[in-house]
Amino acid sequence: MRLMQNRTAETRPQYRERLSPSLRLLVTVALAGPMVSLVFAPVGSTIALVAGGAVSAALVAMFVWLTPVVAVDGSVLRAGRAHIDARFLGEPEVLTGDEARQARGPRLPARGWHLIRGGIDGLIVVPNTDEDDPVESWTISSRTPDRLAAAVRAARESASADS
Repeated sequence: MRLMQNRTAETRPQYRERLSPSLRLLVTVALAGPMVSLVFAPVGSTIALVAGGAVSAALVAMFVWLTPVVAVDGSVLRAGRAHIDARFLGEPEVLTGDEARQARGPRLPARGWHLIRGGIDGLIVVPNTDEDDPVESWTISSRTPDRLAAAVRAARESASADS
């Protein structure tokens, strides 16, 4: 008999989002399969169909599996491979629409950490208050920027209460 792990509320991540690609991008990637099938068509139709299906499935799986995760776990903000303790974060700014477009383009700080995904409109910008860190701010794409900002605020409060 296998027991399921039931995490307590204190150990669950406060926020977790996988910045997976859009359906349009996945369909576009999957179209590589028919092209591979055309290459193998002279060898045999069965081999061509199997190779094309395998390439399509592998590319779609790879695109989904390799997408970055944004998470707030305890007092740590994780954005892809990077992470920072919440005590070093300032007040997050939630941006959508034209404000988010400006923050991703002309107002994007050169000395900031950026996790920006195409097709995701929402964005938060969080100042970094650590004087020893050369990164000025974190700019992170999110489908639910309000929830991410609330999780960052809660992590900041819990980090300041712990110290």
